[in-house]
Amino acid sequence: MARSRWGEVAPTRLLRRLVDLLGPTGGAARLSLTALFFNSSTSFVAGAILVGFLDDFARLPGLLIMITPAIGLRGNVFSTLGNRISTAIHTGEFRLSWRRDSVLVQNLAASFCLTMLLSAVLAVVARMIAVVTGIEGAIGLLDLATVSVLGGLLGSIPVAIATVALAASAVRRDWDLDNLVAPTVSTLGDVLTIPALWLATKALGHGAWTPSLGGLLIGLSVVATFVAWRSSGLILPQVVKESIPVLAVALVLSALGGLVLQTQVSVLAVLPAILVLQPAFVSSAGALGGILSGRVATGLHLGSVEPTLVPGRAVRSDLAFLAALAVPVVLFNAVGATAVAGLTGGSAPGIWWTLTASIIAGIVTMTFVGIISYSATIGSWRIEMDPDSTGVPVVTAGADFIGTVVLVFTVVTLGLA
Repeated sequence: MARSRWGEVAPTRLLRRLVDLLGPTGGAARLSLTALFFNSSTSFVAGAILVGFLDDFARLPGLLIMITPAIGLRGNVFSTLGNRISTAIHTGEFRLSWRRDSVLVQNLAASFCLTMLLSAVLAVVARMIAVVTGIEGAIGLLDLATVSVLGGLLGSIPVAIATVALAASAVRRDWDLDNLVAPTVSTLGDVLTIPALWLATKALGHGAWTPSLGGLLIGLSVVATFVAWRSSGLILPQVVKESIPVLAVALVLSALGGLVLQTQVSVLAVLPAILVLQPAFVSSAGALGGILSGRVATGLHLGSVEPTLVPGRAVRSDLAFLAALAVPVVLFNAVGATAVAGLTGGSAPGIWWTLTASIIAGIVTMTFVGIISYSATIGSWRIEMDPDSTGVPVVTAGADFIGTVVLVFTVVTLGLA
């Protein structure tokens, strides 16, 4: 009898408890972990690309400030697009239609308008930070605008295509888009943004043509936003009006993370493993926060989550889900960054030191991310703004800034640099 009871308790019950911890179904955990590991793997590629392009970005002072916020902007704009589509799927309002007034087309138009406008704003913010902090030889505003807006458009087209494909697959296969969109879009944003910005730098240095292009792109960004703002559609103007202030604040926070990279470039240049780790680290933190924000936002729309200051039972379950996902992701990031740095011939502080730095920084960063994600989503709902459009930008910007600062501070504190 005792042996029979033990057989009922272990390992079956322990496995069931683990599945319960990871979410309502094991499928949710598998989907999220698959997307997160894919996100980290491709973020290593982004980190390696950043290491390879470091000399080019260093040759154009001030440009490195835009790297982190440009990556974050791509994720913010298209993660919120995915979250809005996910909510439309859950509420039965989504149809895969290319009509001008459809949910899909209106949201896509809003995303590209926001990409152009906020890329132009990013150029202004980067220039202001460069001037205030006294970065010597920083490139001019119109040059920054050329790189930011042109690079933003180049990087956004494939991300938009992937987001639509993911939404279509979610409808056909009955996937929960909340568990996929943040890490998947963050992945593509990481990989494509840095090469897109680098390609856009090739438009610089062509005499009067370059500033003219920068001025033209700024003008087109303003006109596109004005047209969207005055549009007669129901979705397009609402998304643009609600998103601009939130994305602008998020952009400033992310730009401060970029400033950390710009000021610590000499430290990071001698530790390629940490530079490879940085995109994966902040992207994973933002993606995890995006998963939480998306799940809470969907719960609010469906009435299964109450907008209370203290998280209810359903949200506490989501927080446990987030923590369970974070553990393997943090470990994977540390090991992967060390391996990629070794393959590219870069020096590393050693796997154990990288792992220690990643774990310490991960615990601190994810604590902040959990608080920010829940607070931003609930706060948006309570002031009658769509949390699908506001929660993700706030949490990813917070992850960009806090994650970069905490990671660099941890590395310096441990004496690795």
